[in-house]
Amino acid sequence: MSNIITEGLGKSFGAAEIFRGVTFRLEKKEKVGLVGSNGEGKTTLMRCLLGLEEYDAGRINIGAGVTLGYAAQGGTVGAGSLWEHLLAFGREIFLLRDKLSALTKEAAEEEDLNRQGALLQQYSLLERDYEHKGGYVYEQEIKKVAYGLGFNENDFPRPAESFSGGQKTRILLAGALLGRPDFLFLDEPTNHLDIQMTEWLEKYLSEYQGGLLLVSHDRYFLDRTVGKIFQMEGGQLKVYRGNYSHYARQRREEDAAQQAAYEKQQEHIAKTEEYIRRYKAGIKSKQARGRESQLSRLERIAQPIKASGFRLLLPAPPPCAEKVLVLEDLAVGYNKKRILGGLDLLLRQGEKVALVGANGLGKTTLLKTITGELQAVSGASRLGSRVKVGYFSQEHKGLFGGQTLLAEMMNSYALEETRARTLLGGMLFHGDDAMKTLDALSGGERARLALLKLLLDGANFLLLDEPTNHLDIKAREVVEEALCCWPGTVLAVSHDRYFLDKIAGRVWEIEDGRLRDFNGGYAYYREKKEDNANNLLDKTVALKNTAAEKSLNKQNRRSGQDVERQLAAVELSLREQEGLLQVLERRLADPGEHADMESSRRLSDEHAQIKGVIDGLLEKWEKLLQEQEKNT
Repeated sequence: MSNIITEGLGKSFGAAEIFRGVTFRLEKKEKVGLVGSNGEGKTTLMRCLLGLEEYDAGRINIGAGVTLGYAAQGGTVGAGSLWEHLLAFGREIFLLRDKLSALTKEAAEEEDLNRQGALLQQYSLLERDYEHKGGYVYEQEIKKVAYGLGFNENDFPRPAESFSGGQKTRILLAGALLGRPDFLFLDEPTNHLDIQMTEWLEKYLSEYQGGLLLVSHDRYFLDRTVGKIFQMEGGQLKVYRGNYSHYARQRREEDAAQQAAYEKQQEHIAKTEEYIRRYKAGIKSKQARGRESQLSRLERIAQPIKASGFRLLLPAPPPCAEKVLVLEDLAVGYNKKRILGGLDLLLRQGEKVALVGANGLGKTTLLKTITGELQAVSGASRLGSRVKVGYFSQEHKGLFGGQTLLAEMMNSYALEETRARTLLGGMLFHGDDAMKTLDALSGGERARLALLKLLLDGANFLLLDEPTNHLDIKAREVVEEALCCWPGTVLAVSHDRYFLDKIAGRVWEIEDGRLRDFNGGYAYYREKKEDNANNLLDKTVALKNTAAEKSLNKQNRRSGQDVERQLAAVELSLREQEGLLQVLERRLADPGEHADMESSRRLSDEHAQIKGVIDGLLEKWEKLLQEQEKNT
């Protein structure tokens, strides 16, 4: 059996039930997205499957010999260089290498021919397994994965511990990919990847031959990598076939059907209660008591939970000048060292712009220069009249302390409790959530509170640096709805392509130390990028075709004498190579030539190489004959 089966799985932390009755089957090579709001138990379920967490009820059945790989958030890396660390993930490959080396030595020293033959047979079987697992190309695979995740040759000798937290997470992700397990478990793998890295990972996972269980809030990523969705909600798991977009459509249809059923039932309940109230003490009291009994046994349909209308609760931004931001030959960087330059741009009131580009190219540096936190290297960055900037940084400074969310809102904005709770509810802080202290907030909760406070502070120009980081999908949708309907100006750095596609009407791309302006949304930007790439490819192909055509014309002008001279040279080479092949075939037939494994392999390789040379010469000989006939 090469699958994973759970039956009635349950898990609690003390009195708090995390999930119950979780039952599913994960087939080999199946790719599944595990989705749900923060706190629903997705990571806990994954850790139970991996044996890293105890579960309280049910059972997990994993097929014998099935291997599992895991890339967790915030894990630790081992000692040694990055290259040594990545090599260590191929433990099975290096064990096989050691076994092959030992067999080679043993076969070379064995004098008994029968025993030697058995060793050679064992070597052949082991080598086949080694080749199947990618042993001969493992070092190349390391480079492919490392480059795809943003590392380069200069990073390989660096101590793994010297990298940043985000880079360490990428190292652990690289290790999980290089391990090539039967089932790969990934928990928010795109959190520290830029768009280029994410697109590379999408392609890698789409070609991955093992199974995949993926926890992610990246909707584009889920659409491109999985064919089934496991939804965790209210402690239970439900299975949907299709990618994320298909799942979202099914959920909307289910919610609409549930809402209709709920409203119909509420109408029935209201009529029944009215009947009972009217006739309970009258002539129809018996019928009224019967209906009351039926009503008490009625299984109530839950009302679908809807996020409150966040956009309706926010005040409009204060007015400002039409020209919100003007960049004039601006260059930005640190310590007068230029990272990005030549910026001549104008941002008008109400525009919403996505700022994209690979990590480390200067996106955050540009935002900090606009706010005045960093000094420009050269040129100027000017804000328009009455423009008030709200800067959403990844650090969320100031949102710490022992006071509750409710107290923070009431004290900061002189709000009544009802109004404060309504605003908090708009950002998914419901009920007792309002009594959480700032210090107790998760990363996603702190991000939601920070955005809410920015808008309430009266900003009319928002600079957003990864606003959806740590947010679950429901919270992202609330933020998207708010920003789409908010009439102020936005400049947003984000790697969430779904978010950018929803809010942005213009894209600024940083590449090669310059900034390009695309006057359209994210989908328009991607289309233009693909067109540019295709045009470049077409030009390259055209140049190659032109060169090939010139070469062919040159060949066609060769005289018959040249062709005959070349024919004679090819025939001579053929005779020489065929003679060498005969010698090698006699050596291959001699058992004594195979006593040393390395010599035997070299002999086989040389034989294959000469056969390839002969095939090439024969092909050339045939073409020359055709050309000779043509000239004649």
